[in-house]
Amino acid sequence: MTETTFRFDLLTSDTGSRARRGRITTTRGIVQTPAFMPVGTQATVKTLSPDEVAGTGAEIILANTYHLMLRPGPDLIAEAGGVQRFMAWDRPMLTDSGGFQVFSLATNARVSEDGVRFRAHTDGSLHTMTPESVVDLQLAYRSDIMMPLDHLLGLPATETDLRAAADRTHRWLNRAIAAHGDRGGLTTGTALFGICQGGTDPVLRRESALFVGASDVSGCAIGGLSVGESKSAMAEAIEIVTPILPVDKPRYLMGVGSPEDLWNGVERGVDLFDCVLPTRLARNAALFTPDGRLNLRSARYRNEHRSLDPSCDCQLCTRYTMAYLHHLFRAGEILALRLASVHNLRFLARQMEAMRTALGSGSFTAAKAVFDDRYRPVGFVAPPDA
Repeated sequence: MTETTFRFDLLTSDTGSRARRGRITTTRGIVQTPAFMPVGTQATVKTLSPDEVAGTGAEIILANTYHLMLRPGPDLIAEAGGVQRFMAWDRPMLTDSGGFQVFSLATNARVSEDGVRFRAHTDGSLHTMTPESVVDLQLAYRSDIMMPLDHLLGLPATETDLRAAADRTHRWLNRAIAAHGDRGGLTTGTALFGICQGGTDPVLRRESALFVGASDVSGCAIGGLSVGESKSAMAEAIEIVTPILPVDKPRYLMGVGSPEDLWNGVERGVDLFDCVLPTRLARNAALFTPDGRLNLRSARYRNEHRSLDPSCDCQLCTRYTMAYLHHLFRAGEILALRLASVHNLRFLARQMEAMRTALGSGSFTAAKAVFDDRYRPVGFVAPPDA
């Protein structure tokens, strides 16, 4: 691979699992891995300023190519000097390809070998995204890490459809790599990742991981999961992929953000995660705690004059009570959304910090056992002998 300013250093590997600790170096700073990336879809993490997001411990955030293409448009962003300057975020940023949004938000999406043609969900305007145009958009955004256009399918899907989508994703990746090189992406500090597809089909997942792992990319993403399959099926797919992917490149599990999924993903060798879940839950009064999620709109918290989580160092937990946050949500005050969003992002950042610390001391397996024993995911059912 041509020399770039992007670098991944593997620092520690766990002896009892595939978990590992690393460091990503970009032109705009360093990202300690494993790491969770808050999602700033439209050049903002909803309700929060960049300083507040950084204050949660986030070293990198994600923005969305599809949304930024529609509003405010790549020309204005390029004129501003890139997304980071436009939004006053001075740390690394990853931009996704927008493929998920094309298939989930846009209407009348038509896939061809050239790319995908669709109508925008905002105003019905007609657009086409190709592997080359997606590279051009993200170069205009001046992303630190860009994702190629991929063909995403919701699950369940037939083996025939999954194979066609995975094969097309591979062909599109080759075109993205060529465009990235032709446009000087390798010399601008903008790294290109590849995306593994294949749904939950073990043969397709293995083939896709082999293809992406052998491609001229700076990192490898695992896409097409958390789109309707069970958690066990997602775990099985990750277990197939990560042993195949190169050890010296970061691995990114796309669209996953539940605390238990982060621990399980890291255990299986994942380095990066992103998801809108923590901030979306926060805006709906669902907050993470060491024991599981709580709904602060519930009347049971009306008279709870104590901290949500005494172990947490965020602004909500150190200054305010559950009763106050309950009041803010019931009164429809915007401060509720902001405090809750800060807390949920800080909770996930603290989980990642705990994992990195445990990996550094060789105690990851024990740390995960402590988390699993205490945290109760939504839908958890205790075993009969519990």
